[in-house]
Amino acid sequence: MLALAIVTIWGTNFVVIKKSLDAFPPFLFATLRYVFALLPAIFFVKRPKVSWLSLALYGIFIGVGQFGILFYAINGHITPGLASLVVQTQVFFTIGFAMIFAKERIYWHQAISIGIAMIGLLVIASHIDSQTSLLGIGLVICAGCAWGAGNTVSRQAGAINMFAYVVWASAFSIPPLLLLSLYFEGGYSNLVLAIELAPLGAWAGVFWQSWANTLFGYAAWAWLLSRHPAALVAPAPLLVPIFGMGATAIFLGESLPGWKFLAAGLVMAGYLGTIYGLSFTKHSSRKS
Repeated sequence: MLALAIVTIWGTNFVVIKKSLDAFPPFLFATLRYVFALLPAIFFVKRPKVSWLSLALYGIFIGVGQFGILFYAINGHITPGLASLVVQTQVFFTIGFAMIFAKERIYWHQAISIGIAMIGLLVIASHIDSQTSLLGIGLVICAGCAWGAGNTVSRQAGAINMFAYVVWASAFSIPPLLLLSLYFEGGYSNLVLAIELAPLGAWAGVFWQSWANTLFGYAAWAWLLSRHPAALVAPAPLLVPIFGMGATAIFLGESLPGWKFLAAGLVMAGYLGTIYGLSFTKHSSRKS
């Protein structure tokens, strides 16, 4: 249920991202996300018992690599719905990194289930529209790789206070994002102007990004990853495109043709197969 709550927030978040990017340039938007994830929370939580390197790597991979690139891609290079799909390449990167660095095994039923889910994702990918470029797709794949790397770093942190971990790691996301914003988005005066002119709705999007997505979503996600096998947890975000498509249909007026329902069914079947198949495998192992 926790994983379902997380992916619901992440899926609907693509509408919030698109709306907020109408007011903020992408790297500034990402910077603000982590400023308010860091402040004032850092004054109330102790630094977790992990190395500074772990915090820095997580902050850079997730803050800069995932969201900095993702926001830049959605800002004119790819539609939000398709971005919610392509970023799920994190599943492959997360499981692959776990096999390489943590020597985890992947069960046959998990491989089949993920394959079924990926067929659903391919159905969605086959309906690319004119608002999406190869650059946008490539950028979001890079964001998925960074997400997978961040997942690997957070899993190696172990059973710690993941809320504190995300808060303190946010300090390492802000400087590179701010530098990218200053360099690519018109300098200090343009950033100040964007902040001054941003409507309340855009600021609501910033706080939703900071609190619901970062402090709750990613802290809870890192907690799950630190306590369960990557092959069990990583497929959960495959449900994100389903919630993303539903949210864009409701709030952005995007259509829901039959192929989207087909793809959604395949993705959900793959996800459920991964979860319940693992339970079946463990039950069979105990019997034998």
